[in-house]
Amino acid sequence: MTQDNSVAAPLTRALARFIAGSSANSIPEPVIAMARTVIKDGIGALLAAANPDYSTGRLAAAFARDQGGTPEASIVGHGFKSSASMAALVNGTMGYACDVEPHHPAAILHPIAVMVPVALAMAERTGASGADLIAAVVLGCEVEYRISMALGPAEQYALGFHPSAVCGCFGATAAACHLLGMKEEAVVRALGLAACQASGMMAWESDPTENARPFQMGMAARNGVTAALLAASGFGGPMAVFDHGHTIFRAFSRDPRPELLTADLGMRYDGIMELAIKPYSCVSFLHPGLDALLGLIHEHAIRPDDIEAITLRFPKDGIHCVDDNPLKSHCAQYILPVAVVNGELKVADIFIDRRLSDPAIAAMCRRVSVVADPELDPLFPEFYASIVDIDLKSGQRHSRRNDIARGYPETPLSETALAEKFARLAGSVASPAGLHRLGVALDGLWEAPNVTALATALCHPHGGTA
Repeated sequence: MTQDNSVAAPLTRALARFIAGSSANSIPEPVIAMARTVIKDGIGALLAAANPDYSTGRLAAAFARDQGGTPEASIVGHGFKSSASMAALVNGTMGYACDVEPHHPAAILHPIAVMVPVALAMAERTGASGADLIAAVVLGCEVEYRISMALGPAEQYALGFHPSAVCGCFGATAAACHLLGMKEEAVVRALGLAACQASGMMAWESDPTENARPFQMGMAARNGVTAALLAASGFGGPMAVFDHGHTIFRAFSRDPRPELLTADLGMRYDGIMELAIKPYSCVSFLHPGLDALLGLIHEHAIRPDDIEAITLRFPKDGIHCVDDNPLKSHCAQYILPVAVVNGELKVADIFIDRRLSDPAIAAMCRRVSVVADPELDPLFPEFYASIVDIDLKSGQRHSRRNDIARGYPETPLSETALAEKFARLAGSVASPAGLHRLGVALDGLWEAPNVTALATALCHPHGGTA
């Protein structure tokens, strides 16, 4: 008797059916609107990473140029094309390089850094419309989010896995499957092939160059594109990676909740709607503390020379990521002092060590400490609740707790702030004319019959055709 695969693998089949059955017109209008906002924000961060002063994009693009490949998808900011999988690798790596793109706090993910490069590469390859690119990003973000929540983001961290990379591979696969117009059976195989490739370790925390950190997103993007393309060609793959046998729940978690994978599937799009937009170029764990710190300094007119010590109190399960981390972008003892001394954070601050050139920053770094606070533990990882204590040389202490950073859905950035951020990031690489072309392409993306205008503006931000 032939076994009913839908019964044998209900979770896998339900997810594949959702991916295969979704279209741009089936996604609610508020979700599309939010997607357009976070896509534009993520593209600003992606283009900023093409700055030749930053090694990550420069080296990744050089690798793609050396490898060659069918010129079907643009390498952002570098003026040439490569294969869709190679473009996904390079652009995915650049998408997370500046650590200033939208993120999902509860699921601890950077889905836009993965999904925009995948959707752009596959839309260029297939000639898909702008609306389909947007829908692909929505589907990819939703699948990545659901898998992370089902595994448990804290569970993945505890085992040394990077949720954005592990779960991002599945999201990338979903986005690519949508743009290839794949049917349910092929999507099942693609998800199985994604499981065979899903990977990503927190080992990047020991790489001070900041190259390995964003490579995790490029890897997820490339592997997802590979999984979809192979499955579309008829390549076989595991058929029940969420249901039985060697499932991802056994591989990446010790306390999974598989039911979260399909709960309210197609009715809720929290993978997009709960994304937060970053005002600071650094790990999102530090954003609530930065808001509290800069708020206290502004309100009390505190000068750097007034400060004796700064203490950041943080949940114990996340403290390893920010306490004296070798990566500047993740190091509270570096990020907080730069913000205090300069009054702001710039993208360049995570690539250029300000401690080496600014004695005031170097001195302030020695005054910052991070401690675990049990009061904050129950909220993590839903919230990155933080308490900042500023001890002044006068003997005064100013303290503030902040659970929700600026840019969260509950505390959104203004339209003006979003526009200024985009212009600052994209304008750091694009010429004024190029920035204008990019803005026009993004504003008209939903109605665009293809993504040629967007891809051209991103590939040649100075207007060249090399």
